[in-house]
Amino acid sequence: MVCDEDGKALKRRKVLWWVRRAARREQVKNAGVHVLRHTFCSHLAMRGAPARAIQELAGHANITTTQRYMHLSPAAIEGAIRLLDGPVGGEMGEARKGATGKLLG
Repeated sequence: MVCDEDGKALKRRKVLWWVRRAARREQVKNAGVHVLRHTFCSHLAMRGAPARAIQELAGHANITTTQRYMHLSPAAIEGAIRLLDGPVGGEMGEARKGATGKLLG
């Protein structure tokens, strides 16, 4: 929900009017609330925000809608690869420790 300075919910028509006015002023074509929402989600994904956070912020009912943005997330891919640089944790890590407590392999 978008609110004014007093915390009152704005009507859809007022939000559309503001967006269109700003687009005209900046000479942006095809501007609309959907474009702003898409840009918002895209920028979150590109900065590595978790899909569930983007889903909640965008108000997507289904995670598959949010996943459309995740191909834009090189940070998420890099973060996944960096997991291999850290210590092994959890049960699998514990099972691979030798008698001295050092990891095997």
